[in-house]
Amino acid sequence: MAAPLSGHHVAVLLGGLSSEREVSLVSGRECADALERLGAKVSRVDAGRDVAQVLTRLKPDVCFNALHGEWGEDGCVQGVLETLGLRYTHSGVLASALAMDKAKAKAVLAAASVTVPGGGLYNRFEAAADHVMPPPYVVKPNAEGSSVGVFLVFEGANRPPQEIVAPSWTFGEEVMIEPYVRGRELAVGVMDGKAMTVTDIIPRTGFYDYEAKYAEGGSTHVVPAEIPPHAFEKALRMSEMAHAALGCRGVTRSDLRYDDINDILVLLEVNTQPGMTPTSLIPEQAALQGVDFDRLVLWITEDAYGRGGAGGLASTGETSGQGAS
Repeated sequence: MAAPLSGHHVAVLLGGLSSEREVSLVSGRECADALERLGAKVSRVDAGRDVAQVLTRLKPDVCFNALHGEWGEDGCVQGVLETLGLRYTHSGVLASALAMDKAKAKAVLAAASVTVPGGGLYNRFEAAADHVMPPPYVVKPNAEGSSVGVFLVFEGANRPPQEIVAPSWTFGEEVMIEPYVRGRELAVGVMDGKAMTVTDIIPRTGFYDYEAKYAEGGSTHVVPAEIPPHAFEKALRMSEMAHAALGCRGVTRSDLRYDDINDILVLLEVNTQPGMTPTSLIPEQAALQGVDFDRLVLWITEDAYGRGGAGGLASTGETSGQGAS
């Protein structure tokens, strides 16, 4: 491949402040290496609270946001980049904030006719005191990703998980509690508004937790998923609808559950900054469509360039005055 990004300066934001820092470091490293192979001048920025000062000094043409989780994925860093007038990859401020807040995202998705699980937000002390719904159910933070802080409460459980009231709990005062949907864990990548394919994720541990997502051999990916054609098409359609309803841009990944006995498909959440590690789902789905890792990174970067200005200004046709070289 020629060097399509020759002469361009890309700042890769990685690491960050969230519980997903280690994954972000890997995603960022992989993307930065790809950008260098594509000919770009790359500045690796471990994004701390001084990120605005660092970027002001570096003056990149575009920021490749490889941050995951709180602060990097919830609209905060996106707001900083908007203020600086810098182009950046992935979704803008509002879509990022909405997708990260599970309760608000579910309300928007339900209004857009996307099937989501029931349940709702509960105070963590109330949720720990007694079952707020009959087991089985799932308890998770309202604004975390990568299955951090997620607990599955099985039928017959005597009491809810007490970890949510432990002094070490740092994920907020409210928890999302949803009925557990048995069956398959599915993922659909959406690129430029178009669904790629469906992956069936089979965790080695029985639950698709943080370890299953990121550890070598933590899960087996069947891609394309071997599910009935009508469910496959519905998963693609629901993921495209969710991406559009939240106002997402670039690449996203929707996580779904499919009860193949009762033929129930629900969309759990949309990830606006999907992982770009060697075990990640998006690079795997792109490869199946003939888009190798470098070309995927190139597309994501060119998508940010093509907006004509900082992320949130694209729809208005305004520009930020920060031209690409």
